[in-house]
Amino acid sequence: MPQTPDNIHWIPADWPAPKHVYAGTTTRIGGHSCGIYSSMNLASHVDDNPEHVSQNRFLLREQLSLPGEPVWLRQVHSNKVINLAKEDINQPADGAHTNKQDQICAVLTADCLPLLLCNTSGTEIAAIHIGWRGFSRNIITSALNAFSAEPQELMAWIGPYISARHYEVGAEVRTACLKIINDPEGAFIPGRPGHWFADMQSLVRQQLQSTGLQKLYGGENCTYSDYQHFYSYRRDGVTGRMASLIWMSHP
Repeated sequence: MPQTPDNIHWIPADWPAPKHVYAGTTTRIGGHSCGIYSSMNLASHVDDNPEHVSQNRFLLREQLSLPGEPVWLRQVHSNKVINLAKEDINQPADGAHTNKQDQICAVLTADCLPLLLCNTSGTEIAAIHIGWRGFSRNIITSALNAFSAEPQELMAWIGPYISARHYEVGAEVRTACLKIINDPEGAFIPGRPGHWFADMQSLVRQQLQSTGLQKLYGGENCTYSDYQHFYSYRRDGVTGRMASLIWMSHP
């Protein structure tokens, strides 16, 4: 990973990926945005000053020595995963996969779970945006199907997301997720009548493990509880977005 400058905050993925695979998540610190978007907002769809967003994206490219502009998806909580090497990138999608060097897969989040994937040989990568809607629409299967490698040959890293203690959901969310995993052990803890505290990381890990993907890392950071470092939609309503990125250089 390029040396992280002091004035941009970056959480590198802590996983045993090949050295030419770079991955991680930005924080909200170190950018140009003001007020409720302070300060490293990378999303152009949240009514932040467009000039500030452009400055933040330029800062990201420059200070992480990115090989180009990340592919910013039009995220809609779908199960669509775009193949950046072959498909039109100007379509709604919530994941990106590539087997080409210097193409940057990226997803924006502020409570939803960012999932980064690569194969053990470092020839395929993907970035996936997972909220309960995407999970219930089986975006994880779409992501795994994008790889030519088998799940046993993949590894996954989970970036900052809203932890279960702050994520109370209604029956419709639980019912939708149960269509993917019939008996998700520990993923739904009863709260108020008709409500549960949902553990998205547990749901994601259980589904990945059921496919044979066992190399799972990350998931330590909660967006809701750490205002200093992370945006949180549930906590703040109107807010910015962090970016989770993955790309490959020449081996």
